[in-house]
Amino acid sequence: MRRPERQKKCKAPVKSLPPQSANPRIEKRSTLLTLTFMTPFNPLAFIRDQTRLMPPPLLPEVLLYLATEITPLWQMTEDSLAQSNLPPPFWAVAWPGGQGMGRYVLDHPDLVRGKRVVDIASGSGIVAIAAMKAGARQALAIDIDPLALAAIKLNAEVNGVAVEACAGIPLDTAHRKADIILAGDICYQQAMSASLTRWLHLCVGADIPVLIADPGRAYVPENGLSALAQYTVPTSLDIEDQESRLVTVWQLGLPAEEGDS
Repeated sequence: MRRPERQKKCKAPVKSLPPQSANPRIEKRSTLLTLTFMTPFNPLAFIRDQTRLMPPPLLPEVLLYLATEITPLWQMTEDSLAQSNLPPPFWAVAWPGGQGMGRYVLDHPDLVRGKRVVDIASGSGIVAIAAMKAGARQALAIDIDPLALAAIKLNAEVNGVAVEACAGIPLDTAHRKADIILAGDICYQQAMSASLTRWLHLCVGADIPVLIADPGRAYVPENGLSALAQYTVPTSLDIEDQESRLVTVWQLGLPAEEGDS
């Protein structure tokens, strides 16, 4: 979640939402984002004013602008933008999958050192920031939410790293400008998970390593996964249905039928 030195022009939107929780109160209002910033609204000032700078539980070496409560921030976002039925502010949460992936990257810096990293469905930018702290050459954080892109900029700056933020990339071809792709908590919604998994398999087929960190969401791929590590991540009942989640970091391979052919 680093500040882009230049804003990348993206050819196609990522067909996805920011990470959802297992909490039905959150899931029921999720929708594709059509946010427009009107002139008095300053997204950077809004994020600074309405969140608190703090480290997520599993990454004490990272600081993020995070919500202390999701629902009031959600309401303030709608009020400030004069729009209703917006998705929750997923960018203001350090989701367990993102924390697990960030922890794994910081504990295994050789994974990203000197490499071009893509953090898909980035949210707060936690994974991209961890990658840059671990020595990545560059990190591209992708998220469709304009407020997430603003949060990524702020979070990257406060952590002293440079992250490029982008609203989308083509999903019909492997992203050959990446040396490794990291995905934290992307398997919570069926259509999005299927779309991203197809793209990630294209990347694997192009010999680009792909890691997924998942806390037991419903739509994680059923095969082609090799477990690398597990972390117990403290969570809040405001966003999850339990007080901790067991996150598994997986390396994604080709599905069995493709890999065997």
